[in-house]
Amino acid sequence: MGIYLKSRDEIEKLRRANVATATVLEACAQAAKPGASTWDLNQIAVAKLKELGAKSAFLGYHGYPAVLCTSVNDVVVHGIPRKDVVLKEGDIIGIDFGCFVEGFCGDHARTIMVGKVSPEAQKLVDATRDALAAGIAQARSGNRIQDIGAAVQQYVEARGYSVVKQFIGHGIGKAMHEDPPVPNYGTAGKGQRLNVGLVLAIEPMVNAGTHEVEVLADNWTAVTKDHKLSAHFEHSVAITEDGPVVLSQL
Repeated sequence: MGIYLKSRDEIEKLRRANVATATVLEACAQAAKPGASTWDLNQIAVAKLKELGAKSAFLGYHGYPAVLCTSVNDVVVHGIPRKDVVLKEGDIIGIDFGCFVEGFCGDHARTIMVGKVSPEAQKLVDATRDALAAGIAQARSGNRIQDIGAAVQQYVEARGYSVVKQFIGHGIGKAMHEDPPVPNYGTAGKGQRLNVGLVLAIEPMVNAGTHEVEVLADNWTAVTKDHKLSAHFEHSVAITEDGPVVLSQL
C-alpha cells in the first residue's frame, strides 16, 4: 500500500475522528462498573456513535460482530462483547474502539480498572500506559520506526513484564490499518524513517507473564497463554514539525 503522509488539513480531520473515538471510549469507561456486561458497554458505544454521526470502524471488519473490543483480565485484545461477560470488582478491561468521521479513522484503546483492583493489576496497567508514553516520545521526524518499539519494550521488560509480539500498531488515515506496521519491540535506530505527516496508531499490549498468546475458537478473542493478566493502551499520534501530537486525547 505504501506510506501516506497527511497534510495539515487531513491531520485536522483525523483529530476530529479521534475526538469522537475518545468521546465514545470515555462514555464506555465511565460505565465499566461491577454488574455491567461487556454487551452493555457495546450498546453505549452504538448510541454514542449515532449521536455523533460517526461510523464504526470495527463492526463488520473481516466479519467482526460489534463496535467495541472488550478484553477482560487475561484477554489481550479482540474480546467480543457478550451479555454473559459481566464485570466484577477487581477486573481490568481493555476497551478498544475505532470510528470514521468525514472519511478519516480514529482508533484508541484504554485499560479500565473496575472498582478496586489488586496492586499487581494496578502496576501492570500503569506500566502499560507509561510504556505507551515512552513510545509516543520517540514518534519524531528523523527517528526510525523501531525507536518506538524499542522504547516500549525496554520500559516493559525493565519492570518484569512482557510485550506482545503477535499484535502490533499501524499507520492510520482514510483506512484503519495503513502502512507502516508499528511493532511494540525492536532495535533503536532500525526501520522506516519517520517523517512529518505520518500518523500512527501506537498500541502496546503488555502481559504480566509470558508474551505468548492464543486465539480462541471464535477466531477473534486472544488470551495470554498462561492466563495471567494483560493490559492494552492505544493512541493515534501525528508526527509534526513540533514533535508528536496525540490526536485521541480529549
